[in-house]
Amino acid sequence: MSSDKEQQFEAMGGRAAVVRITSAFYDRIYADPWLSQFFEGIPRDHIESQQTDFMQAALGGHNQYGGKTPPHAHKHINITDDVFNARQGFLMEAFKEADAHDDMVALWLKIEDTFKRKVVKASIDDCEMRYSTEGIRDFPNPNA
Repeated sequence: MSSDKEQQFEAMGGRAAVVRITSAFYDRIYADPWLSQFFEGIPRDHIESQQTDFMQAALGGHNQYGGKTPPHAHKHINITDDVFNARQGFLMEAFKEADAHDDMVALWLKIEDTFKRKVVKASIDDCEMRYSTEGIRDFPNPNA
């Protein structure tokens, strides 16, 4: 039997809506000359699957996410306010393209705001390497 949260998630469009939004979002990310650099070497299908599973659980759907928490997954990336804001612009466009349910958009943005405080860094000095073979990801905005 499904919970009230799972029923609410399904009423907002369920996993299919999350897949549409995530796909539209990463269409923009991987096409952008700046933000795409943060994903070099990461297969798009992997990152989309991780994001879909994470957001499905966060939005009240069945939890099948097995990845890292956002702070741990992003600790090696210099996510500045500018990076986060550019990302959010693409997310807003993806919501529109995917014709996302207003309740899903509101809840998704609330979740984003919660994680913003945990992943945005004041400077590159706040970054930590995850693995000895992986460097810090930090790229200047080529459009600035």
